[in-house]
Formats: sequence, C-alpha cells, structure tokens
Amino acid sequence: MITRKRLAAGVCGLLAAIAVGLLPTPAAAGEPAAKSSPKVELTLDVSGSMRARDIDGQSRMAAAKQAFNEVLDAVPDDVQLGIRTLGANYHGEDRKVGCRDTRQLYPVGPLDRTEAKTAVATLAPTGWTPIGPALLGAADDLKGGDGSRRIVLITDGEDTCAPLDPCQVARDIAAKGIHLTVDTLGLLPDAKTRNQLSCIAEATGGTYTSVKHTKELRDRVHQLVDRAARPVVTPKPAEGAQQCTGAPELKPGVYTDREKFAEHRWYRVAVKPGQELRASASIAADRAVNNDYGILLRASTVHGREIVRGAEAGDGRTDVISSGLRYPKAPLTSSDDTDKPATETVCLQVSNSFSAPASVKTDPGLPVELTVDLVDGPSDGSDAAFFGLGHGWWFLGALVLIGLLAGLVWGWISRWRVTVWRTN
Repeated sequence: MITRKRLAAGVCGLLAAIAVGLLPTPAAAGEPAAKSSPKVELTLDVSGSMRARDIDGQSRMAAAKQAFNEVLDAVPDDVQLGIRTLGANYHGEDRKVGCRDTRQLYPVGPLDRTEAKTAVATLAPTGWTPIGPALLGAADDLKGGDGSRRIVLITDGEDTCAPLDPCQVARDIAAKGIHLTVDTLGLLPDAKTRNQLSCIAEATGGTYTSVKHTKELRDRVHQLVDRAARPVVTPKPAEGAQQCTGAPELKPGVYTDREKFAEHRWYRVAVKPGQELRASASIAADRAVNNDYGILLRASTVHGREIVRGAEAGDGRTDVISSGLRYPKAPLTSSDDTDKPATETVCLQVSNSFSAPASVKTDPGLPVELTVDLVDGPSDGSDAAFFGLGHGWWFLGALVLIGLLAGLVWGWISRWRVTVWRTN
C-alpha cells in the first residue's frame, strides 16, 4: 500500500531528478583544465636620456613613473605582471658593462601593487640603452604556461648596444613560435627610434605607438595590459589587389596588409543570402605624415555598383585611423529567388588619402588591419530567438518548469488527502 509519506517522498525525488537533469553540470574529469593566466612584462628604459624635461613640463622618467603607478592600480586580477628595466644601474663609460645593464625589477606573477610601486619609485635615469639584451631577458622572464605573453617596451631612444640588433632579436623570438608579442612605445621618438621600434613590433605581430604626453602613455600601456587579459585574434597576412578581379577571397577573420600612400587595395568576400557582412579597416601612421588624411572602406558588386561605404577623416598627428561598414544580404523568400546565385561576391575596397613630406620614405606602405565577419540573421526575421541567449535563460526556464510541476503535483496531493480524510 502506498502511504502519503511514501508518495510525497517519491514526488520530491522526481522533482529533484528533473532539477538535476536540467541544471548545468560541472566539467567531467577528463576535460582540459583552464588555461594559464596571461603574462605581461613592462620593460622600461631608464637610460640617461630619460632625464629630459619635455613631457607635460616634467621629465620623461617622472612621466613614466606616473603612468606606471596609474596602470598598476588597474591591472586585471587574472594577469601576472612583471617589470624589467634597461640602463637603470650602470652609469659608467664601459660599453660592455653598460650593454649588460638590464634586470628584472619586479618578478612576473600575481601583482602586489604596493610592492611594485615602491620598486618603480626607486628608479633614476642612469645609463645605456640595451634594448636587445632587455628583450632577451624579458622573453626568458615570461617562459612557461600556455596563456598569452606580452612584452610592453617603453623607450625614448634607439638601442646603443649594436651589433646586437634588437629588430633581429625580435625576429628570433618570433621564430621560436612561443606566441610572444612585443608592443613598443616611443617617447618623443626621432626617425631612427621610430623605425627601430616599428620593426621590433612588426616582427612579433605587436604594435608601435608614438607618445608625447603622460596621459597617452598611461592609456596605451593600460590598453595593452588589458589586451593581454583578453587576447585578440592573431592577424593573417593578405595582399590586396589593384582591382576586384583577382583579389584574394577573405573568410571571417583579421588580416594585415601594407598600403602605399593614396593607394586603393581590393579584397573579396562571399556573402550568402541571410548573412550580414561586417567589415572594418584601420591604417596606422607609422611615420611622419602631413595633416589632412582619410580612410575609405567601400563595398561594391563585381560590376562596380556601390553597395555601402564607411569613411573617416582627420587632421593633425595620428597613430591610427579606422572605418567600418555593414551589409545585410536579404534571404531567399520565394520560388522566384531560387534562380538567383546562392552566394554574392562582395568587393571590399580599402583606400587612404595619406601624404608625407618629401624626406619621408613611402616604402614599405602603411600597415593595414582588416577585420571581416559574417553573421547569420534569424531565420524568422526576428531580432533574436529565445533559445540561444545563454545558459541563464535555460536555467530560468528550468525553474519555471519545476515550479509548474511542483504546483500541479502538490495540488493533486492536497485533493487526494481531502478525499482520504472524508472517506475515513
């Protein structure tokens, strides 16, 4: 005979089983473990030239310290950060000794902000500029783990320790395949420094930025540290054509190219009915350019009819200028549409209106970064489907279902109890 207690216990067990089956389960014992924390090493030039007082009325060293202190306050908790110096200890004239003057000021690991700030406060502009040895030391500091690794190099001058070429050092680091990126920042750089720092960054897939103010330095270093915590896709090389015919066909992803001053480059993207093409292009001014410039990103048919365009213009010194566009391809809606091509080739044109003084070399061209994405639209034309919005909605749905079942069962039990009581 089934008693009321047994029935209630059975119902509770059933509801518990339903809840367990619907709620997310922990990762199984054979699944891969979480990736290692990202690592960043800030590598700071502390050579004698950092005494110059030409950044916002203070010395370059003071500007760097101020920027570092503010960056350290905002480092994400999951980032392991270290600090390395170059030219911070030896102030003599012995070149061999000066070119070995690089050391780790703060070890790469979980950040103690107070300890790191105290270490930075002790720095005083001193010696040489051994960029090559510092890069080798920083790469060694970042060994281990499978998380992203990034060196952020801040200097106000070119390397003074040839023949160890820092650009070749960067190429050697990249050739090891350890996925280590070097980003470079030049404090009021001259042409030689700019060229060297651009070469270092380009060799490892990093970025070069020219800095004139403390805020620029702080914002850029913070951005790079934050990027290490949220790494972006490594761009793939793509060489645009002079016309759409014969242009490379790009899949969704991030691509790099070089474009000469006032040049047009073409790429192709295959867009299916019901998809939306989203594209953006950025061109970096990695050398001195004239005022008044612009960038055009244009989508057209293979026959030359313009579909949509995005443009941006600027005036004055810039490091990068960007533009973007979106093109939704209508889905097939009737039997008449079945005769139309299933896929449309969209021609993407990237153009620029940069110019430069006669003394500036135009070869190689300016760095271009092109991002392409294809997004499937909802099949029913709505903005978003209910399912697919994330596990949170499934969880909410499970709770609603459990509540409904519990209400129905409890109501049935209550009626059964009343019936039994009246019978007795």
